[in-house]
Amino acid sequence: MARVVVVGGGLGGVASAVRLAKLGHDVTLVERLPQVGGAIGVVEQDGFRWDAGPGSTAVPAVLRDLFRKSGRPLEREAELVPLEPLREHRFPDGTRLALPGGSRGAQLAAVDEALGQGLGKQWVDHVHSFAEPWDHLRRDLFERPWSPELAADATRDLLRSRTMMHRVVTKRFKDKRLRALAVHHAVAGGHDPRNVPAWLGLVDYLEQNFGAWTFADGFGSTLVALMAKRLRERKVTVLTGTTALDVESGPAGPVAVRTDAGQLDADQVVVAIDPRRLPALAGHVARTMPALPPTVTHLGLAPGAPELPRELVIHDDYVLTVRTDHVAEDGRTSWTVLGRGTVSEDLVVALARKRIDVRELVETRVDRSPRDLVEHLGGSPAGVLWQGRGTVKERLGTVTPLPGVYLAGAHTGGGGWVPFVGLTAALVAQVVGPA
Repeated sequence: MARVVVVGGGLGGVASAVRLAKLGHDVTLVERLPQVGGAIGVVEQDGFRWDAGPGSTAVPAVLRDLFRKSGRPLEREAELVPLEPLREHRFPDGTRLALPGGSRGAQLAAVDEALGQGLGKQWVDHVHSFAEPWDHLRRDLFERPWSPELAADATRDLLRSRTMMHRVVTKRFKDKRLRALAVHHAVAGGHDPRNVPAWLGLVDYLEQNFGAWTFADGFGSTLVALMAKRLRERKVTVLTGTTALDVESGPAGPVAVRTDAGQLDADQVVVAIDPRRLPALAGHVARTMPALPPTVTHLGLAPGAPELPRELVIHDDYVLTVRTDHVAEDGRTSWTVLGRGTVSEDLVVALARKRIDVRELVETRVDRSPRDLVEHLGGSPAGVLWQGRGTVKERLGTVTPLPGVYLAGAHTGGGGWVPFVGLTAALVAQVVGPA
């Protein structure tokens, strides 16, 4: 049985902690905030409640595997329900596309109907082109600790490729709406498609095949409660309000994690925060940058707000995303508005310019700039900024250069998308192994 200290109480850290505790290790989790959850959680004010981070997940098998491998199956704790459609996209020419998930045929029909006959086939052919990349990367990168010696030639070629997303999308699509659709996830994650590897288009493939899923009572609030419950069940020692300062290593590996509340002895350490925050690892990621989170405005609205889809994406020179599935009472509604790109004005005003004017209905609001979010969370929830193919080498993988120190969370693997974060914890459990 090893003494394992997990640094960071977001999804990557909690998932690592409960998996390792189930494997028989003595696990302590350190989190600088007053509660676990990290970027997943809730914001509450004046009777309104909003998901602080993602409102759904694709590839639900990742969460199901986490709960099955750490205790009771997820189905016995809470029910994941499918979202339909995934989201509605609105384009500058006035066209609207309600994009379904979980079906190639449904997407083909929806794109044809909304954008024009023949464009549906272009879209689904583009998405299907990521089936083979997903299969290779799943086997060699996402579901097994990276080993160049064991990886297939095709996987190594993908990771070395100079082909960026913008180039592929521009070549395949003449229609500007399809181009915007194809780079949506990259832009939403804070990346420039000119610097994002083309293979990350596989996110669209995963949504098309597996759909998107949430919890009926709210994704963030439900998942955080389940995570806290699982930590208690696995008897993980949880130290909230405690900041990890660095990893202390000896000749054979870590000996302790130094915190602002004292030193924690450790045989193994899992870092599930931005490694730049720990001097022992910072030098190894000096050439990477964090991806900036969006500008966020949580709105509490009086009765009378227009009915919108659960998630609405408005494309222009900038991108506005509106999420409407938050908690409120007495006919009021809770929205979250996310801003990306060159939007330089208040998000509520920007929304009004798109003919969704709720300025007179705002009862309360919580505004968070990208800097606010990074300072609150102690790092970017979006992980490492893609700066071309070199980012693959410059960021850290599951196994770090420090013996016995491992990485989980948004700053490794595929980035800050929920399924990718969950998979990093599974990789950590593979590497550390049973007690």
